[in-house]
Amino acid sequence: MRRPTFEQFLWVMPAAYAIHIPEEFLTGFPAWMATHMHASMDAQGFMLNNALFMAILLSVSLWASKTRSALPAFVHLSWASGNLFWNFIFHLWTTVQADSYSPGLVSATLLYYPISIWAGVLAVKERRLTPGAVFGAFAIGAGLMLFVIWAGLWRFHLPFA
Repeated sequence: MRRPTFEQFLWVMPAAYAIHIPEEFLTGFPAWMATHMHASMDAQGFMLNNALFMAILLSVSLWASKTRSALPAFVHLSWASGNLFWNFIFHLWTTVQADSYSPGLVSATLLYYPISIWAGVLAVKERRLTPGAVFGAFAIGAGLMLFVIWAGLWRFHLPFA
């Protein structure tokens, strides 16, 4: 069986995102965040944020799938790692922090973590990016995720400080 190319595989990321969002919503992520993480989130904000994030993910996926240039691959992995890999880390951390299942942990563990790692591996194997560039993209993704959490969920303050 032939493995997918980076350009083909990157479309798995929006598909995983499309699976993750219903898990979060149907298991009460907005209310769970308010209760356990002192976050400000309602259903409407949840839907709007995720629609925007999906639109951006689809846009960078399209851009990176149409060219073999390093820049689109780097931008794609930066954005996607924030939405997938670091979202997995976030769900893991919040589960431990609250000692309670963080809605979204199942799909983040089963899909987000391995898909993100494999996308980075394919980018290196196909010489779209160097290992350092993949780590850099993931670092930027971490920063994006931290900013989204700080700004969107905690309204620019730290609830546990």
